[in-house]
Amino acid sequence: MDYVDKAKNYVSEKVAEMEKPEATVMDVDVKNISFDSISYHAKVSVTNPYHVPIPIMEIAYVVKCGGSIVATGTIPDPGSLKAKSTTLVDVPAKVPHSAILSLVRDIAADWDIDYTLELGFIIDLPVFGNFTIPLTYSGEYKLPTLSDLWRGDGEEEKEKKEEKEEKEKKEEKEK
Repeated sequence: MDYVDKAKNYVSEKVAEMEKPEATVMDVDVKNISFDSISYHAKVSVTNPYHVPIPIMEIAYVVKCGGSIVATGTIPDPGSLKAKSTTLVDVPAKVPHSAILSLVRDIAADWDIDYTLELGFIIDLPVFGNFTIPLTYSGEYKLPTLSDLWRGDGEEEKEKKEEKEEKEKKEEKEK
């Protein structure tokens, strides 16, 4: 074995031992329902163990529902990971209604949408080049029933009541 091969092996071993950035999906929410699609937003926590910020080159995503791919896409240049810190990254994904309508069997069975979100954070590590942090998250979104839509969940009423009480307290203090 020559010196070049020994050097390659040594570097490979050291790279394997190094800490690498890690990511965790914190939450997935429905942000908007429109006539043509549903917008989901995943909140992803990414930890950077290095003393320098790392640019995220691209985020690639795949949304699967009932085993079928319903949305794919990329988010170019979403920013950087803060040095020696955790960065919260918002990953939006738009799923067209035509894809959701194909899942009628899944919805009819338990009145929810089971989904899997596959993410790939492509970051640029100095010396090593592009590195992908793969991440998979599965969950379910419970659909509202007709009675939920008719009745509402009461949150708006609670918020209005709290705002009214705060306003009354403020007026009393001013007197």
